[in-house]
Amino acid sequence: MPRPDDLHEWVSFEDPDEERTWLFDVTFLTSSWSCIFGNGCKGVLTEDYSEAVQGCCSYGAHFTGPDDIAHTEQMAEMLGDDEWQFSELGRSGVTEVSEAGDTTTRLVDDACVFLNRPGFAGGVGCAFHHAAVRTGQRHMDWMPEVCWQLPLRRIDETDDNGHVTSTVREWKRRDWGEGGADFHWWCTEGPEAFVGGRPVYLELRDELVAMVGEVPYQFLFDHLRTREARSAPVHLPHPAVRRR
Repeated sequence: MPRPDDLHEWVSFEDPDEERTWLFDVTFLTSSWSCIFGNGCKGVLTEDYSEAVQGCCSYGAHFTGPDDIAHTEQMAEMLGDDEWQFSELGRSGVTEVSEAGDTTTRLVDDACVFLNRPGFAGGVGCAFHHAAVRTGQRHMDWMPEVCWQLPLRRIDETDDNGHVTSTVREWKRRDWGEGGADFHWWCTEGPEAFVGGRPVYLELRDELVAMVGEVPYQFLFDHLRTREARSAPVHLPHPAVRRR
C-alpha cells in the first residue's frame, strides 16, 4: 500500500499549567522553509504573478479582532511617507469590510494598502517591515497578527469535558477558505521555499513563543535539540522536499 503523499511527524505533550494538550507539526517545524518574498515567491493568485512582488499580500490582512485592528491603526500612524507608498490614501483609513462582513486591511490596486510596489523609492514590500528595520524592532511588533503568524497556524479545539487541544502546524491552502484551492502556488507546498539555513522552530522562535508561550516552546525546543544530540533518526522530510 503506498504511503500518503502528505505524511507528517507530530509531537504532543500536556501543558503543565492548564488543561491543554499541545500538538506540534514537527515535520514542518524542523524543515528548512523560509519566506522567499521577492526572491521567487509566485504569489497567491490563480497564476504565477512573481513580477508583481505581492507575496501573500494580494487579499489584504484579515484581522483577528478589535485589538488587532486598533494596533494596526496605531502603528500605521507611525509610518513615514517615505516608507509607505500609499500613505496619502491610508491616512483616511486602513481597513474595509467585505460583503461577508470580514474586516481586512484596505485594498489599493488589488493588494494591501501597506504593500509598497516595485519602483517605490522607499523599497518594495510591507511598509511595516521597513519601519521595523528603521527602528530596530521586530516586524511582528508592527504588523497585523495574521501577517507575522504566516505560515504558522494555531488551532484550539475544546472537547466535551473542557479540555483544549492546541495544534500548531503549517498554514495550508484550505486555511484561506474556498479561494485557496485556486492558488497557482502556495509556499508551504513548493520546494522553492525550503531553502532556509535554520529549521523553522529556530528561525521563527519569536513567532512561536508569541503563539504558544515560553514554557510550551521550551518543551518543544528541548525535545528537538535532545533528539538531535542523541543522533536520533532524522526527522521525516517535508512532503514538498520529498517531491523534488
